[in-house]
Amino acid sequence: MKLAIGNDHVGFELKPIIVDYLKELGHEVQDFGAYSSERTDYPLYGKKVAEEVASGNVDAGILICGTGVGISIAANKVKGIRAVVCSEPYSAKLSKEHNNTNVVAFGSRVVGSELAKMIVKEWLKATFEGGRHVKRVEMMQQMEK
Repeated sequence: MKLAIGNDHVGFELKPIIVDYLKELGHEVQDFGAYSSERTDYPLYGKKVAEEVASGNVDAGILICGTGVGISIAANKVKGIRAVVCSEPYSAKLSKEHNNTNVVAFGSRVVGSELAKMIVKEWLKATFEGGRHVKRVEMMQQMEK
């Protein structure tokens, strides 16, 4: 898969660990910043990654900030994005299976690197189940109009 990743200054230290892990799994990764631990604003990076996903330039996105909450809210402002913030793998897996999420976010102040890897792994290997969940995803898409 071709993946976009973005972070604010708080997620800067965790990002290279996740990028290396994604590459080990065989994924192509595009980094949309931030590129230092200098204070910055998470909406900038949530938007950049979300726009790449929504445009189809990448298959999915991964976002990191302090909690994952702010950056996921920013990403969800972009039409076509269904971003989820997760602190454990089970919710990540079900978010893809039931909600067809296309961006996952987590917080570097909430999860350590090994738990972040587990979240990413479960989310990436999960697939949308369709069926009864299609109607609900379509309802969310209608809300964007």
